[in-house]
Amino acid sequence: MTEQAPARETAPDLGGAHTFTGAGTVQDQKAADTTVAQAGGELRQATLWSDAWRQLRRNPVFLLGAGLFVVFAVMAIAPGLFTDADPRAADLSLSTKPPSSEAWFGYDIQGRDYFANVVYGARVSMAVGFFTTLGILLIGVVIGSLAGYYGGWLDALLARITDVFYGLPLILGATVVLLSALRDRGIVQVSLAIMIFAWMNPMRLVRATIVSVKDADYVQAARALGASTWRILVRHILPNAVAPVLVYATITVGLIIAAEATLSFIGIGLKLPEISWGLQINSGLQRIRDSGFLVFFPSLFLSLTVLSFILMGDALRDALDPKLR
Repeated sequence: MTEQAPARETAPDLGGAHTFTGAGTVQDQKAADTTVAQAGGELRQATLWSDAWRQLRRNPVFLLGAGLFVVFAVMAIAPGLFTDADPRAADLSLSTKPPSSEAWFGYDIQGRDYFANVVYGARVSMAVGFFTTLGILLIGVVIGSLAGYYGGWLDALLARITDVFYGLPLILGATVVLLSALRDRGIVQVSLAIMIFAWMNPMRLVRATIVSVKDADYVQAARALGASTWRILVRHILPNAVAPVLVYATITVGLIIAAEATLSFIGIGLKLPEISWGLQINSGLQRIRDSGFLVFFPSLFLSLTVLSFILMGDALRDALDPKLR
């Protein structure tokens, strides 16, 4: 008798039907399953955030802003990595000595190493920027959620209150608060003064998002299943507001840093012995004719920090907007 030929099996593959023989059938089937799993993984990863991150990694504007941000963030967290000089050690014999190999940025009016002062100034500016922005988002999200979800008289009342605060300029309002209501003018006080007059934009962003989706089918289904108001807001509505609020927050950090520097420059914000770019510009302005570097270096660092957040915010806005792809 002659031996029978091995059984021939036909297994489906992604590209169509192919013929397999013997042990190769199992290996090829495993390879096909792996390919399917990989394809399914790729499909699951194709989300708004993954697409945005893929675009951001290729955007030179975002990479430039992110690079500057990393430098200044490290400078704020660990200034000792950039200089070992004491920013408060003064020697009047070195007052306003110009930049040299010993002191890259020269010395300030008190004879302190100016490079160390500028480096340590990043900590205060970053702290004010992030702390204030966090408070602004907290206030804006809470008020916007209440106004957009409940609507009616509550929405009208909160909208009128928002309009009142919109009519008060940020710098002017913060100046009044700092001079009349707050005795001390440290980081916390300056942040609170700016926070009071800068929460309106995120409030309107969140309110508009909630109004547009609160009657959607998935929200109605959550209500029908007995979900609480808190769960509906947190799990089903607020995630839709993350993208615009994140873009706003990124740009706002830079604007808040500039606002703090402005308040300190005009003598309303932080006070000595704090180390701030605004205070350095204010002090250097007295000697700008013969020691212009006292204004140039802190102004340069301030401008680059604000620019980094604006660049990242613009790139993030473009990446998260499907219409711009």
